[in-house]
Amino acid sequence: MRYLAIYIGTILRAINSLRKGMKLTGYYFTHHKEIVTHQYPENRKKMFIGDRFRGEVILTHDENNEHRCTGCSACEIACPNGTIRIISKFEIDPETQKKKKTIDEFVYHLGMCTFCNLCIVACPTDAIVMSKDFEHSMYDRKPLTKILNKRGSKLMKGVE
Repeated sequence: MRYLAIYIGTILRAINSLRKGMKLTGYYFTHHKEIVTHQYPENRKKMFIGDRFRGEVILTHDENNEHRCTGCSACEIACPNGTIRIISKFEIDPETQKKKKTIDEFVYHLGMCTFCNLCIVACPTDAIVMSKDFEHSMYDRKPLTKILNKRGSKLMKGVE
């Protein structure tokens, strides 16, 4: 007899849960002023993307084509699956005549990235950030490997 009471109680709770869901659905069905679902391709211009969204990694450059990356490889070490590879070289600084480490290529494999944000947190100079770009579907994987430093870019003055 006890099992029958438990069974009927479970059915009554399920019906109550269904009633609550249908009540909420009916409310949104009758109140057309509130838009809940946005049609994606049509609303690209006014689409809102939250502040915490994690898109692809970008290396920021200023108007003088200067970046803040010192080539320390902290982001490369922090990456859990080897998405980032920094190829660095040593150049002689004309002012001090000392060898200085600079980046030759900042290679980013977008297809391997898990968007975990560990590289951004590890960067001591805040050289890389997550963009809000999310449209990366393509038929070929080759364009997903990107060189983030622009041609002819150099280290920003005052960044060590």
